Amino acid sequence: MKVRNARHWAPRGPRRWCLAAAALAFASVIRIALHPVLGPMMPGTAFCIAASLVEYYLGLAPAMTVMVLGLGIADYLFVPPYGNFTFLDGRDVILLVSYPFVTLIVITLIERLRREQFRAQLIAQVAQSRYEMLLRHDNERVLARRAVDETHRLLRHLAQYHEGFILIKALERDAAQRASVGQSTAALPAATEVAPGPLFDAVHPEDVQRVSKALWPGQHRVRLRRAPGEREFRLTTCNCERFTTHAGDFLVLRTES
Repeated sequence: MKVRNARHWAPRGPRRWCLAAAALAFASVIRIALHPVLGPMMPGTAFCIAASLVEYYLGLAPAMTVMVLGLGIADYLFVPPYGNFTFLDGRDVILLVSYPFVTLIVITLIERLRREQFRAQLIAQVAQSRYEMLLRHDNERVLARRAVDETHRLLRHLAQYHEGFILIKALERDAAQRASVGQSTAALPAATEVAPGPLFDAVHPEDVQRVSKALWPGQHRVRLRRAPGEREFRLTTCNCERFTTHAGDFLVLRTES
């Protein structure tokens, strides 16, 4: 997998240059403090370490800058004759060859490792995002399958208890969500549509108005005429079920018998 942004792992902005300058100054102070002990030995070691650390945390450009400036400081302050650029001898040649060679090898290896590390992080992030996308698609597929199954159940319910239906009420989406989180025993908001069933006209008008405005899953008691020509209403226990389909949420009120 090709990742073009792998070389852009280092931070950006002027802050990294300030930190690189601080690392160069710190390396110079340390080498100056050790100069009475070391003398002309290992004049570029501190700057090589500083350039390596700058490369690891700040990137290639600041590390190369620290390396070049450190070479000049080491040759000027820690190679005899001290404080003189005009005189060139074997020690200067050794420093000019060995210090850049070793430092460049270390910087190159660190840069390559950091790019591979950043590339692995980018690939991991891409894999995580794809995994989350797969999870979302899987959840959507499960919800769609559940809605289809619920639709089939509603159709079977309608066919089996058709003669005992009183009404079918379509709920708003937000109302159904509120009911599913703990408000199923309270009166739900007004429905978008109420479809009458075969026994709708046999229900007492007051009960029709009540259940049309406030209906929730569970048992309800309504006054119902048993025969078409009968004037007397009898208290009947009815059952209300909720169906969640891809077309919406529905409440079906029917008699228990």
